[in-house]
Amino acid sequence: MIRLSDGRELRYFDAFPPAPGGSPARRDEPDRRGLSPVRPQAELRYDQFQGTWVMYASHRQDRTYLPGAADCPLCPSTAERATEIPARDYEVVAFENRFPALTSPGGDRPATAGDGDGAGPSGRPGEVLAARPSAGRCEVICFTSDHHASFADLPPDRVRLVTEALIDRTAALSALPGVAQVYCFENRGAEIGVTQPHPHGQIYAYPFVTPRTARALDGALAYARRTGRNLADDVLAAERAAGERIVLAGRHWTAFVPHAARWPYEVHLYPHRRVPDLASLLPDARAELATAELDLLGRLARLFDEPAPYISAWHQAPVATGREHLALHLELFTMRRSNDKLKYLAGSESGMDAFANDILPEHAAARLRELG
Repeated sequence: MIRLSDGRELRYFDAFPPAPGGSPARRDEPDRRGLSPVRPQAELRYDQFQGTWVMYASHRQDRTYLPGAADCPLCPSTAERATEIPARDYEVVAFENRFPALTSPGGDRPATAGDGDGAGPSGRPGEVLAARPSAGRCEVICFTSDHHASFADLPPDRVRLVTEALIDRTAALSALPGVAQVYCFENRGAEIGVTQPHPHGQIYAYPFVTPRTARALDGALAYARRTGRNLADDVLAAERAAGERIVLAGRHWTAFVPHAARWPYEVHLYPHRRVPDLASLLPDARAELATAELDLLGRLARLFDEPAPYISAWHQAPVATGREHLALHLELFTMRRSNDKLKYLAGSESGMDAFANDILPEHAAARLRELG
C-alpha cells in the first residue's frame, strides 16, 4: 500500500512473480502531483416515507468527465504526466476515490433504518428530518492499464486477479468501523452514464444496508418463516430444474435469466454452494468464476451490432445481519432492448418502482444461449 499526495490509499495487485532474471515491477513510485489534502463533506438524509437513506455529496459535481485517452486519470503515470496511479504500468490497482459519495468511516456503528425512526443526529426521539454524516468509503478498481480494453477483453488470469482484489477489498472494508455493507460493481458504456471510459469498477462501503438488500432480506426472512428453508437455495434449485431460463451451467456456478427479470436482458450468476460474500468463496469456485464471467460478457458483446452497455453488480450480504439468509450472486444486465432501442426508466419505473419489461425472460434466455 502507498499513499497518494493527498493522503488517499492505493494498493497494487500483481498476479505473478517476475520472470527469471527480471526485476519486480516498481510499486513505490511517489505521487508527483502535490495534491492538497481534501476533506469532502458528505451527508446522509433519511426518507421517513421510504425508510431509506439518501446520500449527498456536492463535491462530485467537479469530478472528471469523459476525458480523452491523453488526459485519462486512470492510465499509468508517465514522465510527462502524473495520474492517479504513480506506477509506469500496472495489472490491477485499487484506490480511494478522489470524489467519493461517502467519506471515511467514523463512529462505531452503521446507520440503520432505526436511526430515522427514533433518533436523528441529535438523539432526540421522533426527529422527522433526520440526517447524519455520510461515513463510509468509496474505492476505484482498475482492471488493466490498457485504456482501450474492456472487461470482456481480459484474459482469464487477469479476471482471477480482479476477483482476488475484490475479495481483499471486501474483507478489508467490511472490517472498518461503521460499515454495514460492501458493494462491488462496474458500469460500462455511455448509455449507463459512465464518466471515465478507462475499464474500471467501483467499491462502495455503505454505513447502512441498501434498500435493495433490505427488501431482499425481508423476503428471505418471510420465506424462511413460512417454509423453514432458504429462499436463495430454492430459487437456484427451481431455475436449474426448470431449465428454460438457464444461460450457462458449470461445476460451481449457474447463470440464468430470473423468472421476474426487470431488464430486457438480465442474468444472475449464483455459486452452487451458498456463501454470503466474495471473501467466503472457496478456491474451486473462485477459479471457475473467471470463465463464467467472460462467457456471459462475451454473449452480451455479441447480442447487438455493438457491445451492449451494462451494469455488473455483486450482491453481498450485509456485514452483520442476514448472512445466513442471503446469497452472494452477480447480477449482470443491459438496458438495451434492440440495436436501436433502450429501456428507459420512465413514469412507472422511476415514479412508482413498478417495472414493465418488453422481453419475456424465457425469450431473453434463449437468445443468450444462442450466442454461446
